[in-house]
This record gives sequence, structure tokens and C-alpha cells, in this order.
Amino acid sequence: MDTHVFKPGKPWKDTEGNLIQAHGGSVLHHEGVYYWYGEDKSNYVPKGKNWHNGVRCYQSENLYDWTDMGTILAVSDDPDHPMHPSRIMDRPHIVYNKRTDTFVMWIKFAGTEEAPTDWMTQYMGIATSSSMDTPFTLIKTIRPLGMETGDFDLWVDERDGKGYFIADRVHTELIIADLTDDYLDVSGYYSSHCPRTEPPLAREAPCFFKRGDRYHMISSGTTGYNPNPTEAMVAQLPHGTYVLQGSFCIDDEKLTSFDCQFSSVFKHPTRYGLYIAIGDRWMAKTTLIDGQQEAETREATYIWLPIRFLDDRPFVEWRETWSLDEYPVDDGPLPWWKR
Repeated sequence: MDTHVFKPGKPWKDTEGNLIQAHGGSVLHHEGVYYWYGEDKSNYVPKGKNWHNGVRCYQSENLYDWTDMGTILAVSDDPDHPMHPSRIMDRPHIVYNKRTDTFVMWIKFAGTEEAPTDWMTQYMGIATSSSMDTPFTLIKTIRPLGMETGDFDLWVDERDGKGYFIADRVHTELIIADLTDDYLDVSGYYSSHCPRTEPPLAREAPCFFKRGDRYHMISSGTTGYNPNPTEAMVAQLPHGTYVLQGSFCIDDEKLTSFDCQFSSVFKHPTRYGLYIAIGDRWMAKTTLIDGQQEAETREATYIWLPIRFLDDRPFVEWRETWSLDEYPVDDGPLPWWKR
């Protein structure tokens, strides 16, 4: 990728010239450094035995140029372990806990030892590390609230450090649950949103963010790697009630969210008002197998688009190129809790 410009949908390489492997990923900003992490799909082959190669992380000082930090959550040699490369692992999310000075990663797992590809059995893994430069250790797996929970997001309120788990309850509704103070579990309190009876209308891949005094959530339908329309919702409180606002992608003529599925929204720390929707173009390259186009996910490209707002409604438009220079460096007004 050219310096100082984003090119959504184009192959994005790290500083060594290799395709970035941070699929289903997110960006974390900590102490002046950006960390982009996600699923390493470098060993994935359609209909093959390897689903993933662990969680990989990259670091940058400008969001354009990314240095490969290597694997931060490694695969296991045990075929019964949920981190074995043949098992399903998706969408890692990492938050920093100021109280415990710990980085906490949640990961989505699916399947069982007896049925490794059983998508109806979904649960979470919890891993921790003392820093983003130190490998994470998987400390436990859980079924949050006793539910089958799939695609998810984590969000921490910067006012007081309260954490939230936002997830697809397979595949009927979205739930928002309070995290415990250590972010290693859910407290038991949750709310339910956007009930749909079944796929493809049931929602997944929720992305949660706050702007001003409004809470926003975008999500996709359930069509596997095939893209579909992204919907936006807004509320005045973290647990709602959420109001459906319609399509998140403007001029999305094919109703495919510009051929991608969003995995997270990144709030820029020093360019006030800039929120970046981060997604994967999973079907960027496909192989025809048994009459169907199967995704070559190791070569999936990324979609980064700046979010615009019409009052409280967020939306993205297709951009062939864009840059951070369009948004001035500005910390914005001092929040009331820091005055």
C-alpha cells in the first residue's frame, strides 16, 4: 500500500512485503502505538485441513505501514485443543484493563472434539498477556450466560473502564452483556436486541462504538463468507433500546456492503471525529469446488472506510482512496469527566 493513502479492497502488505494476515480483526491504540491483529489465514486452503494459523499482530506508528510482530496466540499440536489449526477460531478482540494492567483477548471458537465443524456449538476463549509484545496465554473457555455465542465485539467505556460483550446469539438475536471488572467473564446482566428467527436475516458480526452521547451498532446478515447488507442501529444507553436506521453502506448497488463484512470500528485517538470501519473482503479470490465458489481467505483483502454521520446516523461511502490528512489532528473538547 502506498505511503499516506488507504486503498480499500487492494492487497495490503507489511513492511517486509508480505500480505497482512489480520482477518476478522481490530485495531488497538496503546501508548502511542497502533496494533492491528486478527486471524492468520496463511495456511488456509478451501476444503483443506487448516482453518487458521493462530492470531497474528502488526504494529504501526501511522496506520499505513505495519510491521509484523508475529503470532501472539499460537496454535496447539493437540487436535482436541480449540486452538489446533484444524479447529474453528474466529474474530479475536483485545481490550486493555487499566485496573489489572493486563491485555485481555476474547476469541470465538466453534465445534467439539467429536464434531470439530459443528457451527451450532459456539463458545469463547479468554487469553491474557502483560503486553502486546508478549504472547498471550489461553486461560479458559466459557459459554457466556450459558448461551451459544458467535461473532462478537468488546467495548470499554473510557469514562470508568466498564466493559461490554456484544455478540450474536446463534443465530437469533444480538446480546449485550456486562463484563466483570477483570474482563475475564460476563457478570450475568445482559440485554437482547434485534430478534430475527433465522439466517440469513439473523444478525452477526456486531461492531459497537460510541459517538457523543449515542451508542451505535452495525451488523451483517448470516450468509457465511458471502457478503450482504450491513444494518445500523442507535441507542441512548449501552443496553438500548436500539432503533434500526437502515443501510450502513450508501450507494451499495449490489447490496453486499462493498463486497465485505465489517469486523470492528476504530475510533482514532488524535483526529477528533474520525471513526474507521474495518472489514474483510473474504471473497476477493475464490476457487470453484463442487460447483461453488469457495473463499481463498488467506488472500482476502481489507476494507477500511471513514464513517460519516448525518445527525446520529452513521454511514460509509465507497472511496477508491482516502487519507488521514483529510481529518485534522484535534483532540476535541475535554470530556466532562476529565475537567
